[in-house]
Amino acid sequence: MSDDRTALEFEDDPGSGRSTWIAAGITLAALVWMGSGYLWPADDDSDTAGSDTETRAVSVATRTSRAEDITLYFRGEGQAEPDRETMIRAETSGEVAEVLATKGSDVAAGDILARLTTTRLQADLRRAEEEFARAERAFDNAEELLARGVATVDRVVQARATLAAARAARTSAEEALDAARIEAPFDGRLEQLNVDPGEYVIAGAEVGRIVDNRPLTVSLQVPQQMLAGLRDAQTARVTFITGQEREGRVAFVGSSAAAETRTFLAEIVVPNDGGDIPAGISAEIRIPTGQERAHFVAPSIVSLNPEGEIGVKTVADGKVVFHKVEVARAEVDGLWVTGLPDAVELITIGQGYVQDGEPVRPRPEPDATGTAG
Repeated sequence: MSDDRTALEFEDDPGSGRSTWIAAGITLAALVWMGSGYLWPADDDSDTAGSDTETRAVSVATRTSRAEDITLYFRGEGQAEPDRETMIRAETSGEVAEVLATKGSDVAAGDILARLTTTRLQADLRRAEEEFARAERAFDNAEELLARGVATVDRVVQARATLAAARAARTSAEEALDAARIEAPFDGRLEQLNVDPGEYVIAGAEVGRIVDNRPLTVSLQVPQQMLAGLRDAQTARVTFITGQEREGRVAFVGSSAAAETRTFLAEIVVPNDGGDIPAGISAEIRIPTGQERAHFVAPSIVSLNPEGEIGVKTVADGKVVFHKVEVARAEVDGLWVTGLPDAVELITIGQGYVQDGEPVRPRPEPDATGTAG
């Protein structure tokens, strides 16, 4: 089989080398342009540099703030407690003859709440009185005989001892008869009365509970760092969970901290003449502790520096200045802070975009109508 294949032959394209010359030309032009800066350096134009700095400065809104004298308060949570509260107990055993009070009624000290049957007690008293009368006669006779020289001194001493025992027995019988009356120990409200006619009670049994909440005592725990600002007789504003408000006074500040919490017990006495504020409810206490000069700022302008310190940003000589502050008092719509000069330009808009020491272009903060102040 004959080999009739023919070898391929290529002819040169006259334009095939054109792209190589174009690329070389572009590269040469770029090198000349980059080197021109060394051959012909640009003039130092201070006006242009100043314009660049002005362009880089961030625009912020500011407001002039001046310090004011404010009252500092200690705020705490407490609980209203009655001035006095006690369980009422039967002093003797017996059957309940009648109940003279009802649960929830106001009673005065000495009011009879219930009576026990007194038949046995009255009999014991009559017997004790008879024994006392007999002992008294025997003593008188012994002294008379001693005076005549008939009786001995020992007989008189024995008669005197018998008379003393009879007197003590009569006194005990009288007290037992009085104990058959269950009485209110002090003025207050009868919260419980757990006896009914015909019921038998034993001595020492709890039959009721009486509460005196006129006045109220509001107790709270004070942190150790706030203890120095409290003292006896300070005025305090107390707001109860019911919405009622009263002005009271500090009646007690503890001198020993609780081991578990390191807090001190304090008590506020609050008038409650009508008794309309119940005991046991929660209360918020506010006690003035002194004066301080502070600025009022919105919470939104308070920020942290890189060290994590709380503060606000101001403008001085066209630059941002970060001031560390402390919150002296919190209100519903803002904070009173200390640590600032008496008068400062607070950054109120744009503070999140600038840092301490950066140049800024301050402009007055717009008022409520949208007009710059």
